Amino acid sequence: MGIKTVNLNSKFDSFTDYWSPKIVGELNGQLVKAAKFKDEFVLHKHDNEDEMFLVIEGKLLMELDNETLEINSGEFVVIPRGTNHKPIAVGEVKVLLFEPNTTINTGNTENEFTVKKLEEI
Repeated sequence: MGIKTVNLNSKFDSFTDYWSPKIVGELNGQLVKAAKFKDEFVLHKHDNEDEMFLVIEGKLLMELDNETLEINSGEFVVIPRGTNHKPIAVGEVKVLLFEPNTTINTGNTENEFTVKKLEEI
């Protein structure tokens, strides 16, 4: 397959759907996913995986059980496994997710946001 650079702007420009992560890279059993968020997601947790949210553009609020974090462009947050969390986008937010390849986007909750087969772009 070879080593190649990834242009994040072109990756984000290639899709318009929200809350549907796209695989843009892989390393050590971890997937790097690009996603666009808008409005509210679902409260959920991942029993076996930590997740990292890196905000590329916009502002993301992360609602936890006892507080809400604000993650701005150029900032990231790691959500430890077993932690209830609900991402809320302020407008449109572009995010890179770093998580094990076994991670389902809605964790322990299955609903209309659940994506079981991720697209690689």
